[in-house]
Amino acid sequence: MADGDIRDVLERIANALDRLSPPAQAPADPGDGNAWYWDGQAMRPVAEFAPLDLDLLTGIDEQKSRLLENSQRFAEGFAAHDVLLWGSRGMGKSALVKSVAGALQGDGADLALVEASADRLDSLPDLFRQLSGIDRAFLLFIDDMGFDGDESAARLLRSLLEGGASERPDNVRLYVTANRRHIVPRHMSEQDDPVHPRDILDDKLALSDRFGIRLGFHAASPDDYLAMVTRYAEVHELEFDPADALQWARQRGNQSGRVAWQYIVELAGRAGKTLD
Repeated sequence: MADGDIRDVLERIANALDRLSPPAQAPADPGDGNAWYWDGQAMRPVAEFAPLDLDLLTGIDEQKSRLLENSQRFAEGFAAHDVLLWGSRGMGKSALVKSVAGALQGDGADLALVEASADRLDSLPDLFRQLSGIDRAFLLFIDDMGFDGDESAARLLRSLLEGGASERPDNVRLYVTANRRHIVPRHMSEQDDPVHPRDILDDKLALSDRFGIRLGFHAASPDDYLAMVTRYAEVHELEFDPADALQWARQRGNQSGRVAWQYIVELAGRAGKTLD
């Protein structure tokens, strides 16, 4: 085969390989986009960030008001707190963080939500270096915090909140959810407010006092639960029997916003409807 023919073959092979290779992705731009996920090494944009409408969250009006006010101050460049949202599962802690971010973005605030896993705390200084200096407000959302006995993670979180080498930059605030008021290993006492001096409150892992705002989410009463169901049902034009709604919750051992939404899904399915 002649040299020219060999060159042509090699060129065709190279072109074919180029077509098979995925195009290089442009670096993430933290100055753009409404929501991101930090995977420990890079920020990944959330393609469809569509949180619940803030008005749909029922039975947590005080928590909603305080978180919205703090977040609005932060988005406007004023002093604002890191926030711990703690309490009963399914009562809207995570949904509230996302809905507040979405509501402010809808009002034109230059604010982004960045979600990070609780087991990626050691990578947050790298994230902070990427966000520092950007003229934008970032809510760093860490869901379901718990340490399982890892004191190094607890020390790092204190450093992030209090200062030191790992201090978060001024344009970042931490919004953390946890099942208990005092962020402790999951195997320790379930008590919310232990008083014995050797109890969790005095343990090095008790971190709640590092947050300027601590919002408690308590189990819903039957009336609160029915109010949640009623609000969802009104929006989606569904009819329901309160006794049936309560029976649904009893079968699941929980009266919460999550169970109320699951009941709405059930109602829509019975009625042959879809839900937006």
